[in-house]
Order: sequence, then structure tokens, then C-alpha cells
Amino acid sequence: MATPLGVPPVLSTPESRIFEGPTSLISDAALPRVSDEELDATYEVRRTAEDIWRGGWRKIALQFPDGMLVDAPRIFEALGRELEARARNDAAGSVDTSDPDGGPKDLSEAVERLHEDVEKVGLAGHDMSGERKLYILGDTSYGACCVDEIAAEHFDADVVVHYGRACLSPTARLPVIYVFTKHDLSHQHVIEAFKGTFPDRARKIIIVANVTFADHVLPVHELLVAEGYQNLFPTSIIHDPASPLPNRSVPGPVKEGVEDLSDYHLFHIAEPAASLLLVLTSRLASIRIYPTTGTQSDSPPHVLEASTAMALRRRYAVVTSLTTAAVFGILINTLSVKNYLHIVERVKAQIAAAGKKSYTFVVGKVNAAKLANFSEVGGWVVISCWESSLVESKDFFRPVITPFELRLALQGDHERVWTGEWLSDFNQILAEHEQKADDAGSGSPVGDEETPAERVHGGDLDCEEESEPPEFDLKTGRYVSHSRPMRNSAAESKRAANPTTKSAALIKRENGDLATVGGAVSPGAEYLRSQRTWKGLGSDFEIAYDEAGQTPDGNGASVEQGRSGVARGYRAGEESERR
Repeated sequence: MATPLGVPPVLSTPESRIFEGPTSLISDAALPRVSDEELDATYEVRRTAEDIWRGGWRKIALQFPDGMLVDAPRIFEALGRELEARARNDAAGSVDTSDPDGGPKDLSEAVERLHEDVEKVGLAGHDMSGERKLYILGDTSYGACCVDEIAAEHFDADVVVHYGRACLSPTARLPVIYVFTKHDLSHQHVIEAFKGTFPDRARKIIIVANVTFADHVLPVHELLVAEGYQNLFPTSIIHDPASPLPNRSVPGPVKEGVEDLSDYHLFHIAEPAASLLLVLTSRLASIRIYPTTGTQSDSPPHVLEASTAMALRRRYAVVTSLTTAAVFGILINTLSVKNYLHIVERVKAQIAAAGKKSYTFVVGKVNAAKLANFSEVGGWVVISCWESSLVESKDFFRPVITPFELRLALQGDHERVWTGEWLSDFNQILAEHEQKADDAGSGSPVGDEETPAERVHGGDLDCEEESEPPEFDLKTGRYVSHSRPMRNSAAESKRAANPTTKSAALIKRENGDLATVGGAVSPGAEYLRSQRTWKGLGSDFEIAYDEAGQTPDGNGASVEQGRSGVARGYRAGEESERR
């Protein structure tokens, strides 16, 4: 039995670490100073200014990853100067204040003609007289590879300029200018390493690089062709995570279905994302990685052979460990990737159809401390971009899986087949579901699922518990009797997937019955009632349960309307005054 708390628990950071950040600060003085020309070449300042000018955008958000924030002020100033120069050049070229004889014209006449010219060329909608404002996003809401539309909307930005590595997931609201940045690479070292790795010049090889080194693919390809290689394919960047090579073009025969991608070997410049390796490992003959870190020596670095067998076995072990989980948490780790709400609804429907319970959480940067607060959750499903959806679970209290892995975990032991294929883009999951619905000719919307009992007994739920095969925890070998708490009735499963009541009353039942919220069984409420020893601030008051015939004793805290709004201007109650 748990010992009652004698003093309140410590919820804040100790005083000795109040001003200590989680990461060490980088001193500007310790970093090498690059010239303005190098900065312009690395961050493509002129090209960015040209894109902004042509788009006619007025409020521009500049999103930098943490490693590039040190250059953000200089990029801000360089872009501002470039945009001002373009504004002056356009003004000087548009207004001609001298007549052919050299005499001055009337200024009002020149301005009038300028307005006529603007209307003729259709530029009136661009507000050429308006001032462009640049904003630096100091901290991203989610992963650095994703476009932070949430932070950009705080000041009503028209466009986001994204710097550095990017997942290129389609956005939902704002246009994006991608600046991958450019970095030096010794082509001679790459050629020597390539020749040592692939001595057979007739082998089919695809050349890929991270987006930050993508500008080196074509020069390397040309040098290798000069060395006698015949079947090389240099990839180019496309905005399609669902491509057989995510965000990269594929050879023509593969695209046409004449050849299979498994006939090709992959030579990857720079370290790829772990999720990309898992996706490609079952699609290609082999993957070789040319490391770009620590390549300052005169000799080329050693080419690495990618091996994902251990990682795939570990992911499969995680999937099978969640087959008996009763409660899943849905982690929404993106608010900008297109169709994220559709996959959330799809995941909810799958969990409800399996007779399990789901709770939805919106988080920024996922870490073990945040998720450990919810010990009643047996496993987490992360809704994120394809590149950051792989979350290694060894540091977490409960495993974190993807929507693709959830589909495997909810299948029965006789249905689950592990082929080695691994998907990270949830849009592919949605596309497959829609394709199956079209093939079946059902036309049913996403979320119209049968419960396991309906599939087995044709809707007869009375004999479900007796006829369902027993379930055992694969870790402990023990029998699990509560892995499907929401299978009491098909109606309850439907309400779990599509709740129709907004009541949040916690109802206390007789001993042995689960707690319910709004008339539906709630494993979370039951865990709070029966297992949590500390239930939050105010838990020292008696809870007045909403039971028939019970009169509240007045010990519970009264409900008051709190503040609303955003941090820069809260409103208290019905008052219009900001606080």
C-alpha cells in the first residue's frame, strides 16, 4: 500500500539549476568569421531576395535550425539590403523624370504615368509601395526539418524561408522558400571512394545526397561518367515523400515499371536520416554511405555499408510488445504537414475498432519526461513528418511507434506478417486505405470500422469474452484479461471513435466496475481513481462524485472561469481589458 505524502512533491527545477540550460551555449567569438561573399553563397541571399520580390510577399519569416541561428542576424541584414536595393532599382527604372530633350517633366505627370503602367502590367495587387518586414523564428515549435507555420502565423507571415535540412513534407497553409544551404565537398575524394566501393563499372547505381549537398550530385556524376561508369543515375530533388526514393527522382525504367528498384545500388553522400534508411533498406540491393563529417584529411573517408537488420528487429519487437496494450496515446507532433488531421481520425478509428482506448495529446518536442507523466498510457503513436516519425523508444517509459507500426500491432497473431517493409509517410497509409475502399466499392468514410467481436460473431457481442482467444504479454508470458476495455458493446466503441457528448463528469461506480466519463467507459478515469496516489493540485479536497442520490458536501473547489486568449494579451472572464 502506498505511503501517504508527508510534504508536497517537488515540481519545480532545483534552485541550483534554475538558470542552467539543457544545452551549452555557443560563443560567437569561438566561431570562424566568414566573409559576406561566403555568407551570400552559402545561404543564397540573392536568390532568396529574388523569390521574395517576385512573390510580392510583405511579411517574411526566416526559420533557422539551432546550428545556424548564429548567422541569422547577418542573413537578416543581408536580405534587407538586397530587398531595399531591388526596390530602389525598380523605382529608378519605372519613373522617368526627364524628357527626350533633357528638360525635367512635371513630377505629378510622372507619378500618374507610373500608376497607369502598374495597372497595365497587373502589379497593383503587390502593393509596391509597402515595406517588407523580416522576422527571425528563434525556436521551432516542432522538428527543425518541418516548416514552422504555427510560429509564422503569430505575426501573420505571408511566406516562410526555411534554411537547412528539410523533410519537404507538403504544408497546409503558407508558401515556403527552401534554402538548403551549400557546403564544400571534395569531388576528388568522392570519386576515389566511389571507385573503391564499386569497381564494376557496369553496375546500376543511384547517386543521392542530403539536401545540403544536393548541388554536388551532378558534378560527381559527370566525373564518374568520364571514368567509364555506364549505368549511373543522378537524382534530383522533388517534393514527394511518397516517391520510391523519398523526395528524389527515380530512374525512368523504374518509374515506368519496366525495372524494379531492387536492381539498383545506392551511393548516398552524407549521413541520411534513420527513418530514410529503414524505408530504403527493403527497396534497394545495397546502400553505401559517404560520410561528410571529419573529411578534412588528405585521404578520402571510409565508405560505410548501411545495415538496418538490428533496427528493424528492434522495431518489430516494439510492435509485438504493444499487442496487449489497452490504452494508446496519440501524439500530434505536427500542425503543418498536410492531412495530419485525417491520419489522426484514421488512427482513432483503428484503435476503437480493436476495442482499445485512445487519448490525444498535442506536443512540441517529444521527450521522455513529458510522456512519463501519463503512466496509464501503454503505448504512443506519433503523428509527425516522415523524417522525424522514428522515435527510438529505449529512453521512454512506454514505446513510441508510427501509424504504420500501429496497424501491425492491432492485427491478430495469425494476420501479422513482417516482410521487412517499413513506411514512415502517413500520407501513404491514407492512400492505401482509400485504395482499398475503392477496390471494395464500399465508399465508406474513414473511421467506419468493425469491432473484433463484430468480425468474429457477426455482431453478437454476448459471447465475445468466451469466444475470443486468450492474450498473453510477450514480455512476461502472463495472461492479459483487460487488453480491450472498450469492447463491452459496439455502441461504446462507436462513441470512443466519434464522441457525441461533451460531458466531463467523473462517475463513481460500484466496486469492480470501471469509471465512466459522459456515459462511456474511461480507462484513464479508472486509473486516476484506483491507482494514482497523487492526483494533482487540490486533490486534498474530497471529490463530490456525480452519483444518483448523492448530495455534494461542498468540499470540492468551485468552478471559476479562467483567463483566455494568447500570452501577449489575456482576457479575464467577460472583460475586454487585456491583462
